[in-house]
Amino acid sequence: MGSQVVQTLRQGVWASLTGGWYYDPEQNKFNNSCHLYLWIFLLMLPLSLHLVSALPPTTMALSIYCTSITVFFVLIKLANYRLHVMFDQGEALVRSSLSDLSKAPEKKSNASDPCLQATIRSDKHGGRPTRGACAARPGALPGRTVQPQPGPGHPSAAGPAEALFPGWGGRHQARVGRQRGETGRLFQDRVWRRRRRRRRRRRRRRDREGGGGHPEPPDRHRPAAVGAEQGGGEGEDDGDGAGEGGQCGGGRGREGGHSLDESSETSTQERPTRKLYYKLRLFPGKWVNILYDRLTLLALLDRNQEVLENLVAIFMGFLVSFLGFLLLNRGCFQDFWVFQFCLVIASCQYSLLKVRRPLHSSGHNQLVAYSRAAYFCLFCSLIWLLEQVLQTKDLPVSTLYGVTIACHDALHLLRDLLLGTVRITYCFPITFLVGLLPQVNTFTIYLLEQIDMHFFGGTAATGLHSAIYSILRSLVALSLLYGFCFGALKEPWDEQHTPALFSGFCGLLVVFSYHLSRQSSNPSTLLSLIKSKLVPGLVDNEEDEEVESHIKDPLPEKLQNSMKEILMSDIVVCSVAYILTFALTASTVFLSLKPFVTIVLYALAGTVGLVTHYLIPQLRKHHPWLWLSHPVLKTKEFHQFEPRGQPADAVLMWFERLYVGLLCFEKYVVYPAIVLSALTNDGFSLSHRKSGDVLLTTVAGLKLLRSSFCDPSFQFLTLLFTLIFFHFDCPRASESFLLDFFLMSIIFHKMRELLLKLHFILVYMAPWQIAWGSAFHAFAQPFAVPHSAMLLLQTLLTTIFYTPLSPFLGSAIFISSYPRPVKFWERNYNTKRIDNSNSRLVSQVDKETGCDDNNLNSIFYEYLTRSLQHSLCGDLLLGRWGNCSAGDCFILASDYLNALVHLIEIGNGLVTFQLRGLEFRGTYCQQREVEAITEGVEEDEACCCCEPGHLPHVLSCNAAFNLRWLAWEVTATKYLLEGYSISENNAATMLQVYDLRKLLVTYYLKCIIYFLAQSPKLQGWLQDSSLQEALQSYTKWHHIERDPQVFSVKIDEDYVHCLQGVTRASFCNVHLEWLQYCAGKMETPVPSDEDSTLVTLAYALSVLGRRSLGTASHNMSNSLESFLYGFNTLFKGDFRIATKDEWVFADMDLLQKVVAPAVRMSLKLHQDHFTCLEETEEASVLYDAITTYRSSLVICHESDPAWREAVLSSRDTLLTLRHMMDEGADEYKVIMLYKRHLSFKVIKINKECVRGLWAGQQQELVFLRNRNPERGSIQNSKQALRNMVNSSCDQPLGYPMYVSPLTTSYAGTHRTLRTIGGGALTMDAIRSWLCSKWVRKDNLTSCNSGVNMEDVDCAAGGSSSLSNNHPSSMTSNSLSLYQHRTRTTRPHRHHNAGGGAIPWSHR
Repeated sequence: MGSQVVQTLRQGVWASLTGGWYYDPEQNKFNNSCHLYLWIFLLMLPLSLHLVSALPPTTMALSIYCTSITVFFVLIKLANYRLHVMFDQGEALVRSSLSDLSKAPEKKSNASDPCLQATIRSDKHGGRPTRGACAARPGALPGRTVQPQPGPGHPSAAGPAEALFPGWGGRHQARVGRQRGETGRLFQDRVWRRRRRRRRRRRRRRDREGGGGHPEPPDRHRPAAVGAEQGGGEGEDDGDGAGEGGQCGGGRGREGGHSLDESSETSTQERPTRKLYYKLRLFPGKWVNILYDRLTLLALLDRNQEVLENLVAIFMGFLVSFLGFLLLNRGCFQDFWVFQFCLVIASCQYSLLKVRRPLHSSGHNQLVAYSRAAYFCLFCSLIWLLEQVLQTKDLPVSTLYGVTIACHDALHLLRDLLLGTVRITYCFPITFLVGLLPQVNTFTIYLLEQIDMHFFGGTAATGLHSAIYSILRSLVALSLLYGFCFGALKEPWDEQHTPALFSGFCGLLVVFSYHLSRQSSNPSTLLSLIKSKLVPGLVDNEEDEEVESHIKDPLPEKLQNSMKEILMSDIVVCSVAYILTFALTASTVFLSLKPFVTIVLYALAGTVGLVTHYLIPQLRKHHPWLWLSHPVLKTKEFHQFEPRGQPADAVLMWFERLYVGLLCFEKYVVYPAIVLSALTNDGFSLSHRKSGDVLLTTVAGLKLLRSSFCDPSFQFLTLLFTLIFFHFDCPRASESFLLDFFLMSIIFHKMRELLLKLHFILVYMAPWQIAWGSAFHAFAQPFAVPHSAMLLLQTLLTTIFYTPLSPFLGSAIFISSYPRPVKFWERNYNTKRIDNSNSRLVSQVDKETGCDDNNLNSIFYEYLTRSLQHSLCGDLLLGRWGNCSAGDCFILASDYLNALVHLIEIGNGLVTFQLRGLEFRGTYCQQREVEAITEGVEEDEACCCCEPGHLPHVLSCNAAFNLRWLAWEVTATKYLLEGYSISENNAATMLQVYDLRKLLVTYYLKCIIYFLAQSPKLQGWLQDSSLQEALQSYTKWHHIERDPQVFSVKIDEDYVHCLQGVTRASFCNVHLEWLQYCAGKMETPVPSDEDSTLVTLAYALSVLGRRSLGTASHNMSNSLESFLYGFNTLFKGDFRIATKDEWVFADMDLLQKVVAPAVRMSLKLHQDHFTCLEETEEASVLYDAITTYRSSLVICHESDPAWREAVLSSRDTLLTLRHMMDEGADEYKVIMLYKRHLSFKVIKINKECVRGLWAGQQQELVFLRNRNPERGSIQNSKQALRNMVNSSCDQPLGYPMYVSPLTTSYAGTHRTLRTIGGGALTMDAIRSWLCSKWVRKDNLTSCNSGVNMEDVDCAAGGSSSLSNNHPSSMTSNSLSLYQHRTRTTRPHRHHNAGGGAIPWSHR
């Protein structure tokens, strides 16, 4: 604990204050010294230049400082970039190093060394050195016992080391050359080169002989690894010298030699170490050896991988120095504040060179290095601009809401605030320490999103490109509208005549607002649609790649179709809306009936809003007003235990139709009329005033209309507060209704956030229900009470700046976090499923790919996301989730699926969301919270300490009180969503008995025969001469397969006990009838008698299939565990072919199209055996069952990409065999999936609770580094669902099973909603409607004239409708039911022929 605190203080607190510099004990002295001197240089350079100059500041000092910093950054970045390029593209060279242990100078010549003389003599005569000459030198061989202090004149410190390290020459050769003659030095080099060549030859000779020489006897005085054992290559001088005894005592180890005990002098051990060096090219032909490695360089300086990043870093360093020194020259800082400001400059510049740890506010990414410098440049630029503006005279003075605003005073105050922010060191660096400023891209997204939402009525952004795109389109629309409005209000006009330009402005305002509200802030779908129309070839190539990979995601095409439908609909709707708006504003109805029209519109908006957004949602809640025990307005599925039948969707109720009708009337009639009325009245007033603000009027109109189209849930409350405040409380402060409504919409939005924050704080801190997750929580609870005033101040500030208020370490102490957008998370995280398409082959063979439960079960959440993509937007418009707004969070809970749905963007007919699936078998804390949201409180009869009961259909007092102290609320209990019902059976139970295993093998062989007969290549296989030759042994009747490890009487039905094996005769005795039946079903008849080639091939394949099963079972098929392991191995497609069966490689389709599908189909037939044993015994029934399953059922392994493709394609039924580990034991489960509608409970969570818990988790794990898996912040808290919310964070902060990408749901894909409104209003829809009406009228005329309509249109229409509604997959029962329907509807069709054609959908 102490080390963790010290590490946090060093790497968190101190590094945040200094910009990243701190002393790291894990780094070497060189790196720490470089970091220290670098930081001191960046600090003292501006301070010295500012203090040394006694004269007034000039541009000379500024130029010197900026040039020095720029050159310094260029050199560092260039050297760093070149070194990384060298590491990427260069080749590492290896050389060894041996420390020079002998420090005494050499004073004797080469001739005084007897060992060297012996070596020279031996080299001259081509022999080995004598043992007697070298025995007295125990330190000659490197890596052995080395003499620490050789005597005078001993050359061991120079000659041998120089021989080992050729690059070591340099200064050591010069020093030795002064003590010995030049001739001796050159001769000695020649001697050592000859010896190295001889050693290489001996090594190659040993390698050719294969023996590699006899190993040396162990020597307790020899190091563990020398020379070549440490990696010296064969062609490397350093490795040869070190490995073979680079000095004259090389043979001493092999012959025993003298040990350390024989020496009378103190010795030490040292081995040569490998060093990697690279060649750095400075100039053409000039290279420098760099003894450095990448890890050390990364510890010294951060890497900028691209040239653009280096240029940005250099430019940011120059900009920091320029702006910082510019403010110093202007005299903005005096005395001690000069040093403080230089400290801030140094921290910003140092962060561009080295960021030692992630910031408090984000993870480690490339933008972290630019955050501090970017904020510094932003503040300094604003200060400099304000200084320039304040120098101008006669700044305007304006009055808004009775407050006189002098621009000079306001700008001066703003400048002082910014100067305080930058000047005070403990305010700017501590801001990064506490984490009040995010990284640059997050701040940009947040700022642009807040401007677009509060000033232009836009929706939430999904990323940086989305935020820029949204603000740009809003500015373009605003500029066009401003031009029309300015031209219309330039001249005054009377009440009897409205200018046509103003009517055109109102029409464009409605059109732009409607169209922008219908578009998503993410332009990717629109760009893909444009690309598909403009560059279809590129899209075709991408589709071809998807087809080649056999996986085509249908979602992008669906999104493009939805976008195309929206654009085509907007053309018609916007044209009609422009004409109606132009006519309405030109009629002067708003001016002539001024007081009455506005009163009627206000009353209508209040009444419709109260009924639509308050009464109906409250009556549909699970506990209306938290007093009633059940909803008043119930759906048809409310009393059903589970969904009955297979309906297309949930049944549409009358109150849902009413809700949709009132919502559309409110969005498209009431609020546009209110805004147009206010705009007309304000425009008339502004045209007569010279000081009218046209821009504010345009912005207010655009914002109010867009927000009314997107999310009108709280517009009636905003309107009500506007009327009460500006007509009764402060009537004199009113400017105009449009501006009042605009201002109150922003204030009311902040007030709702404030109420949500206060509700979260009170619920979380309530002492009677708090769940202390750790001892610190109990300690922090009483200490949080005296700081209530500070907490209230934090709540107000975080509400204004839209920042989360997070509990510190999950306790009752709340601290502010940095501002985040609605999306919250910086990166677009989504789960990538692991299967055979994105994993290595060795992992697929050795172990099952992605065999953990989370990876396998994530497909269900992925399909749930696709289902929500179809229905979520329509369900929100039907009011099935209650009132929703951007940023709301919901939990969908069912029997095994628990997912958090985050609504990010809510537009007019579209919703962008993200789903976060939790674990199926979660932790103990998760299970307790799941029980809390699933258990009912209707049975509670307590009131305080007694149980008097409760009134009928009303909750008890305790239950009602407890529901009010929860951060979540149940909005729906029977929400239907299309998904997969999972049915699992234990395979061990199904195959426990030998007879059941025998039955499985029998089905296995029958399936092999079936797929063989159905193969289109059967004729080719039967006529293949090479294949017939390979199967010659199987044609003999006396051939017996006697492998006891494969065939057994216990599992093989055709096993002959007396022959101890399987024969062709026994095979025909059991399977010939089935084979002939399958052959009789073939289109081309094939001989299938006992001596036919078909029987031979089928018999050979049956032997191959069983032998593969035995091999996969490790030849232990009698054991249940081994049998399951082998069958699972074959099920996933891993066939180990024996030598006898290599004939199958003549055509791999014999394995892939015959044997592999047979393994999978046999499992399904074995399951059906338990329900309908008699039916499977008949050949015809079995044949029909296999044929039906082959077309309607998907059977494959879960790691097969076909499994994911089948699930995402909404196949009705799927089957697989899953291998899983449960507490160290192998379990095999037969998983069956049935597509059906699942019932979910929808729980709405306080979004400020979710944002606060997410922010607290990020702070605890990233900044405080609390990796304790049992930390208090993830313990269960039923009132806030703390564990479920925190576990849904992005990894590694949380542990969700699945996180979906940002997915957009459109209203046009909801089938039930299309039945109400009739779908999108496009030109094609209008044309088809007119044609249908005209054709219907013509058909009625024809039918009345006596024409037989069955021969013309009526029968054609009926048959086409029948074909369109024909199911894709059909069993025998469904086929009979379909034939019964056809017979029963035929008389009705003849009857309708005389009275006109009735569409199939209306029958």
